[in-house]
Parts: sequence; structure tokens; C-alpha cells
Amino acid sequence: MSKNANTANASDLAFNREMDFEYGVTLKIAPGVRRIVANNPTPFTFKGTNSYIIGRGQVAVIDPGPEDETHVDAILAALPGERITQILVTHTHRDHTGAVDALKARTGAQVLGFGQTDTERGVRTTSPSGKIFVDQDFTPDRQLRDGDAVEGEDWKMDVIHTPGHAPDHLCFALTGQRTVFSGDHVMGWNTTVVAPPEGHMGDYLTSLEKLLERRDLVFFPGHGGRIETPQRVVKAYMMHRKMRESAIYACLQDGARFIPQIVEKIYPRVDSIYLPAAALSVLAHLELLLERGLVQAEGPPAIETGFVALPPE
Repeated sequence: MSKNANTANASDLAFNREMDFEYGVTLKIAPGVRRIVANNPTPFTFKGTNSYIIGRGQVAVIDPGPEDETHVDAILAALPGERITQILVTHTHRDHTGAVDALKARTGAQVLGFGQTDTERGVRTTSPSGKIFVDQDFTPDRQLRDGDAVEGEDWKMDVIHTPGHAPDHLCFALTGQRTVFSGDHVMGWNTTVVAPPEGHMGDYLTSLEKLLERRDLVFFPGHGGRIETPQRVVKAYMMHRKMRESAIYACLQDGARFIPQIVEKIYPRVDSIYLPAAALSVLAHLELLLERGLVQAEGPPAIETGFVALPPE
């Protein structure tokens, strides 16, 4: 790692913040795919959570969104004469799972997702937004694992386990269509938050590599509009993370020991609302550097812990 490595700001990435939508209105975005956006915009959810309807007749819904009866009503109103038979969950953050119980109760649909993990999950103090955001009680009717398949009358999807943003994160790929529902793993409007202990940077980078090998043509993310150049975006995100890592290591070499010092150096113009997320992102990178033997921690890795750079072998 170079001590003089350039820093990479989020603004260096070619984000797409254009999005054609209207709350409560279903839009056909691809053959057999409809989208309806929940009215839960925040600095961390962009315009809101995307709920996707797959197929015709007997359909599946990917990520029914936050606990919002109006959004559930809108999903059901969009499907006159059709029936929801499956509810697919990319990961158990409440902006994606809050409506699961209500939608299941009103449709009898089977809920599919990764389910419980052995990994420590996020709590209030680890949420970038300052809230409890992990749905610890989520229990799917059917557990999904990497390589599984899910299918309906006129569609089939392959399951891709992509931990990093969350340990239970799944992407769903429409079989034979080179189309992936990427959840919060890849979002074209911004970089993905990787916040320990919920998030793990090493897992996140490995999961990006997994998508890079696929050669898909379009991603439909959990927040924001479609990603038309997914391979290019994934490569850019990987480069961004590598540059962040180099910048953090350079800060340690220059004498910084604590995360607030590093955040001040590499996020000089970030809005204060994003500072908790920035600090957790730095912590995630430091955990990975610790695993690689490139830094030493003066105690258990945490926001308040001191870190020291070790010379590369």
C-alpha cells in the first residue's frame, strides 16, 4: 500500500440519481417485471424502497418494503385478478421487511429468505441512521442458500448469497435473462453502507467479485433506478473501496490513530448526517486491514479504538 495513495470520494463515482416513478403507482420496467416504490425516502434509502412484482397471474414480490399499510395496499391494488404466492426478501433490514407480515397475512404467500445467521447482527449503536434497523425476528417459511432456485408459473430465479452489507443478503437473478435484483448490495445512486458488526468489508468485496464473474446486463437495486452497466459499476465500486483502504492506511502511516481523525481527513466535505456511516465504513476497512495483518488495534475493534499501521510484509 502506498503512503501517498490518492483518496477516493463518493463524488468520483458516476452515480445515477435519475429515477422515473410515482409513489403508489406500479411501473413496468422489464418484461415480466413491475416496480412500486415505497414512500420512505431518507438519506439512506434515497427515494424509498423498491418492491418488485415478478411474473403475471401467480406472482412473487421481492422486498415488500417498510411497515406501511399504504404501501401494502398499493401493491395489492396493482394486482387485480392476480395472486401473490411468494414473498422474497433480499435481507432483513426493516425498510425491506417491515411489510412482510402484513402482506403475508393478506395473501397467504410463502416467505422466502436466508433466515438466521451465526453472525453478530447490528444494534442501535451500529446503525448509521441511529435506529434499530435489523429485523431480528424474521423467520422465512423457506430458507434460501446460494445456488438455490425459486420459480413460478412463468419465471425462474437463481439465488446468489452476497453477504457484506448484511450477512443474510441475497441477490436474485432471472434465469436466462442476465438480470439481477441486487438489493442493497449494489445501488446505482450511492455506495453501499458496510457497517460493522452487521456489515463485513471482506465479505462485501468477495460478493462484488461474485457478481463481476456473471456478465449480467442490468441490475434492479433495492433503492434507486436501474443500473444499465452493472459490470462497470461493480468494477468502479471495487476500485473505490481499494482506494479508500489505501487512504485509511496512509492516514495511519501519517500518525492518525483514531477513526474520527481519519474521517476528518478522507471525508472533508461530507454532510454531518453521513458522518456516522463514514465512521462505520472506516471501521469496516480497519477490520479488514486487521485481518490481513496490516494494522494493530489497541483493543477490540470499535469506533473509539486506536489503530496503528504495521509495515507490509
